[in-house]
Amino acid sequence: MADEAVAEHPAEPAAPKAKDARSPEAPRGGARGDDNAKDAPDAPGSSDPSDAADAEAAEREKERERAADRFKDRTRDPLAEEQGEEEPTDAAAATRARRSGQKLLASGRDLIGFDRSDVGRLHIGDINIGLDARRSGLSMRDGPVPEEELLRIRRTHIEPEGYVRLRRALEARRLLVLGGAPGTGRASTALALLEEVTRDGESGQNAERVRRADPERGVRELAAQVVAGEGGRLRGTGYLLEPALDRPGTLPPDGMDLDQLASALAERGSYAVVVVSVGSAANPLLAGRYGAICPPAPTRELVAVRLRKRLEEEHGDPVRGGGGSGTRYGDGDGGGGLDGHADRDRDGGRDGGRARGADRGGDRPRGGGPDEDGSLSRLLERAAELREDPEVTEAVGLDDLRPAEAELFASLLAGHLLGSVGREELLSGCRGLAAVQAYEWFAGVDRALAAPPPGDGRAPVRSGTAALFHPVAFRIALAVLGGASHSAVSAAAHLLTWELSVQSDPDSTPARPLFCDDPESDLALSRARPADGPVDVAGAEVTGRLIFYRGAALPAAVLAELWDRHFPVRAPVVRWLRLLADDPRPQVSMRAAVAAGELSVRDFEHGYAELVRPLAEAPTPRRRVFAATALDQAAGHASHRRAVRKVVEDWSRHGTPALRWTAAMALGYGRSADSMDDTLDALARIGVRDDGEQLAVASLNVVRLLTLPECATVLRRLADWTGHRGEEYQDLALVSIVRLALTDVDEVLDDEPGTPLGDRGDWPLLLALAATRPELTGKLADLFWTALNTARSRDVAFDALETLLRSASRKDGRAWTREGLAALLPALTAEEHDRRRLDWLLQRMMRDQDRPLTEERARALWRLAVPARQRRSDEEESHG
Repeated sequence: MADEAVAEHPAEPAAPKAKDARSPEAPRGGARGDDNAKDAPDAPGSSDPSDAADAEAAEREKERERAADRFKDRTRDPLAEEQGEEEPTDAAAATRARRSGQKLLASGRDLIGFDRSDVGRLHIGDINIGLDARRSGLSMRDGPVPEEELLRIRRTHIEPEGYVRLRRALEARRLLVLGGAPGTGRASTALALLEEVTRDGESGQNAERVRRADPERGVRELAAQVVAGEGGRLRGTGYLLEPALDRPGTLPPDGMDLDQLASALAERGSYAVVVVSVGSAANPLLAGRYGAICPPAPTRELVAVRLRKRLEEEHGDPVRGGGGSGTRYGDGDGGGGLDGHADRDRDGGRDGGRARGADRGGDRPRGGGPDEDGSLSRLLERAAELREDPEVTEAVGLDDLRPAEAELFASLLAGHLLGSVGREELLSGCRGLAAVQAYEWFAGVDRALAAPPPGDGRAPVRSGTAALFHPVAFRIALAVLGGASHSAVSAAAHLLTWELSVQSDPDSTPARPLFCDDPESDLALSRARPADGPVDVAGAEVTGRLIFYRGAALPAAVLAELWDRHFPVRAPVVRWLRLLADDPRPQVSMRAAVAAGELSVRDFEHGYAELVRPLAEAPTPRRRVFAATALDQAAGHASHRRAVRKVVEDWSRHGTPALRWTAAMALGYGRSADSMDDTLDALARIGVRDDGEQLAVASLNVVRLLTLPECATVLRRLADWTGHRGEEYQDLALVSIVRLALTDVDEVLDDEPGTPLGDRGDWPLLLALAATRPELTGKLADLFWTALNTARSRDVAFDALETLLRSASRKDGRAWTREGLAALLPALTAEEHDRRRLDWLLQRMMRDQDRPLTEERARALWRLAVPARQRRSDEEESHG
């Protein structure tokens, strides 16, 4: 550009003299030059220098056009075959979804987990605690609550938020329907309320002032029992009822039933708390005049109170009435509620989270303690430090602890501080918290289906399978799709509910309730939390309502429990995962693929036979990508890496076309071969076979490898392939080079933002590498120069170069990829004829009728490509 003006050069300059890659003049070992095949390097607008007859020249030109068309076809998106070549695929969304799924399942507790050969009891060091979740509310029978248990609750119960409001509601109405998720201490809170309101009443000195009601009797039977009052002997009694509303055939009480019970209670001066699980069956009860939600107790107060109690016990001054290390606490509802006490005159329900028996001057239970010599204070300081230890926090893997979990965690911490529990035992026990929760969620879920309806001996009622299985299906869907939108998880849960129902009762068509969903209940029953976050829709990000487990350990724990202990459920889950593999939303299909890989690790024979191999041979690219992603996820485990590599190696050599395609996608992740050279060898075998039938997918995965630390090895092999005698190898290199310029970073990069490449997600990968890896700029320029100067790749390469140039700045004028262009263009235009070609391209862009390039931007691009010193030299040469 003489005088930096684009228009001073002709529109199509004469072609420069071609360089032979094998001549001494070829730069850097022959990276720039011809491809040792039929096509000689050329420039736009050049004519065939041959003096042959016109017919021979015309035929040669047609052959070049056919070669260019074949080359262009090989640069298509191999993932868009089923959608049509013009339909773009959302590779960036798929990459982000895979990364998110891996993050949620990378807890490290999938194979090295909690050793629970007998989950009913936990024994770590000298701690022995019962954990049998199968003892549900149905095992409790009508009878008084022992005074010792009431005394323990009075002294150690920690009140949840709003406790005072709950107590006042119970005092005013005599009846309270208390809703909460199992394990959150709701029954313990109910007992604490009943103990308090009956303490100074008519039965204050009665040993049977608080009673548990048989859950099989229901509200009507309880009303009759209250009226009878054991022959008039019981007055001012507190009743705790936990009806089994989740049993098929069981109807919840209506408003008239509750009014009748409240009237009977008022007549006898008594009180009752009906404890129910949040959900569609209980929602009408909780929405009525007697309903209230019981919030969970705060984790820090739970652990602090229990830990201090444990340490005081070990120092010889235990809190009287407190449960020892042999306490059975089941799901935490029946005792061991651990929230703090409040000022009874405040609506806040809590005053600093103190225990009910705590000294008002602090949270130390009455009775003193060995603070005089400072030993307990020092232990508590060490306990606080240990509780915040990152390794311990990671091992626990739960955002908040329920009463039973806080009891166990405090016992583990106390045992470690006192020397009875080693470090590994401590971490193993902490990892077991999530495993026990998963066990409780799935233990005997469908046992109620085999039980007859209450009150008769008729055949079991199975019409409620969908309602019974939906909470379980939601937990599984959340483990697989955690981090996706709430609607996607809920829809997947309904699909799985259907599969589970059909598997359980294949002779009946399960009902599909349409208006029974309760998002808040789903969150409570699954220990989930919502969050606003980005959702990929048609290549754009919008804000949506996402959903996660409240703890990084729960997804892996749920999948492990599901796959290792419940073999009959594998068949419906496999069918469900295959349905998710067909989902067009990457946030669903890619997360499901990651989960399928984790399940395959737990039983590779089953996962390979039922999921990986069938989908790897599927006719659609989406299913084959699913299989490749699952294989790569398994390869991430050292225990299965060798098996995965053997499978991929066999497929790349001897597999059907579909299996070779899947193997290529698995190789692109970089973990399915022993080394980078082995990976590239396998991709080359796939790409050059059958006249390059699968060259497109092979080149795509060569480009994906360039985001890895060994990208210098990939560039070296690309340079070798450009000089190969086989035209298929040359095409593999040329197509990969062009694809490198057309692929954005976030379509192929696994790194999170914050890395040099991750911060340039919308950059073309070629420019991002040039900007972040200056030592590779020369190799990148040489390879792209080769594509620009080879006849069959020239047109596509020039289109790619135009795309790169237009990315220098955004539409609003802000800088975009200028840094990468400033690094690449000078190396790409080191010689005069290269600069003339750039001049020609800039002029063509300025004349573009649809997107004309302004003269100002053209000048700026020229300055990036040609340094000032070189521009002055060119001007002097141009003017003699």
